[in-house]
Amino acid sequence: MQVGGTCTTCSSRKMAAHRDPVDALGSLDFDLDYSSWNTRLILIVGGFLFYGVIFTFSHLSSVVLSATYRSLPAKEKVFWNLAATRAVFGMQCIVAGLTALLVDPVLLEDRITGQKGWASFTIMIATGFFLFENLALHMSNFVFRTFDIFLAVHHFFAFLGYFGAVICSTAGHYLPMVTLLLEMSTPFTCISWMLLKAGWSQTLFWKVNQWFMIHMFHCRMVLTYHLWWVCLYNWDRLVRSVAVLYVAFFFVGLALVTFILNPYWTYKKTQQLLSPVDWNFESTSQKSSRERNGGISRKKKE
Repeated sequence: MQVGGTCTTCSSRKMAAHRDPVDALGSLDFDLDYSSWNTRLILIVGGFLFYGVIFTFSHLSSVVLSATYRSLPAKEKVFWNLAATRAVFGMQCIVAGLTALLVDPVLLEDRITGQKGWASFTIMIATGFFLFENLALHMSNFVFRTFDIFLAVHHFFAFLGYFGAVICSTAGHYLPMVTLLLEMSTPFTCISWMLLKAGWSQTLFWKVNQWFMIHMFHCRMVLTYHLWWVCLYNWDRLVRSVAVLYVAFFFVGLALVTFILNPYWTYKKTQQLLSPVDWNFESTSQKSSRERNGGISRKKKE
C-alpha cells in the first residue's frame, strides 16, 4: 500500500530495522505457557541436560588442553568439571540477578508478586541446574567417600527453593532472581581453584582474582541484608500473597546463607589468600605430600 508516494510496508520495515536494540531485547519475553507442567518439566530437564553437556565439554576439553587436569586424581577431576559448570551457571545468575535488581521495571515496581516470562524461564533452568548439582554431588560423595556438609546443605536448599518457586505460582520473581545473584562469586571461585591446582597461587593474577572473589563474598552479605529488608518491609503482602510454607522455607534458607554459609566461606577464602591451600581436598593433598616425601627419603637411604 502506498500513501502520498510513501510505501507504508517499506516504512515499517525501516522502523523495525532501526529499532533500538535495547527495546528489541526487552520485547523478547519468553512467552511460554508456564502454567503447564509439560512446559515446566521440559525446561527443567533442558536445564539439567544443558549443564550436563557443559560438564562433559569441560572434561573433554580439559583432557586435551590441560596437563594439570590430566594429573589430577579422579575425584578432583570431577570437582574441576563441577567448578567449570558452576562458573557458567554463575555467569547466567549474574546477568539474571542484575537485570532484576537494576533493570526490569515490572519486578522493581512489585517485588512481591511481580512476574516476568524471562524470570520464569530462568527459574526453571536454574531448577534443572540444581537438580544436576545435587545428583553429581551425591554420586561423587558416594563413589569417593567424601562429604561436604556446607555444600550439601547449600545445594539441598537451592534445589527445593527453586522447585518451590516453580510450584508456587503466586510468588513474585524478584526474590528468586536476586537470590541467584548470590552466585556472583562462583566464576571467581572456579578460576581460583583451577589456578591453585596448576601451581599459580603465587602469581599476581591469582591474588587479584582472590581479592575480587573475597569482595564478591562481601557483596553477597550486603545482598542478603537487602533480601531481608525487602521481605520484612513488605511482610503483610508477602504472607498474604505467597504460601506460608514457601515463605518459611525461604527464610530458613536465607538465615543459613546470612549467618552460617556466607561468613564461613568468606573466612575460608580470606584464609586461602594468606595461605594458598586447597581446603576442599586438604587431607588428600597432605597425604600425597607425605607419600612423595616418604618416597624421596627411601631413595636417599638406598
